[in-house]
Amino acid sequence: MSTRSQLRFVHRNESAAEQDSTNRIAQVYRHSDGYPESVLQDLARLKQLLEKTRTERGPSYAAAQFIFLEMLSSMSLYVDEGRERSIRADQPDDLLDPSNMAHLEQPLFLLGHSVENPVNGIHGDEEYLYVVELPTRTPFDDPAEWTVKVSDHAGFPRWDGPTDEAFKRASWQFHGPLETALEEL
Repeated sequence: MSTRSQLRFVHRNESAAEQDSTNRIAQVYRHSDGYPESVLQDLARLKQLLEKTRTERGPSYAAAQFIFLEMLSSMSLYVDEGRERSIRADQPDDLLDPSNMAHLEQPLFLLGHSVENPVNGIHGDEEYLYVVELPTRTPFDDPAEWTVKVSDHAGFPRWDGPTDEAFKRASWQFHGPLETALEEL
């Protein structure tokens, strides 16, 4: 069974009003593996990659890169597994040819995530909410700490209503540095 979640990427030092008025929220829906142990490890890998490559550029970039890395990691289920498949990892263009996916009922690596409009509301079947607070910085600053908020399991209103309300009314089991979250959760 899937563990659905919503992740919000925001700048840490902005108030909710500033985030709303300047569109500085990037929100991602994750269809499965949304429990804290999995999400926090994926966020730590993303943070490490962005720091090493000096490509951290704010919430929308982090959200896009999170989805990209998630797709890459799940793609291995469909590529070069010794089965009769025509998609080869050394030929990435093979992934762009839909006929190479004819053996798949649905290529799930294309379906597991979506970019959400924070105004439209959550689906109502998510089990966890996350807020990933990125430091406001320039790409040439030294790496800075990411902080995260992790909701209690289903600790928020579960309806197809305004997303902001669900995030405001959520009960949070953790709020602090990403590294501490990894240790504690």
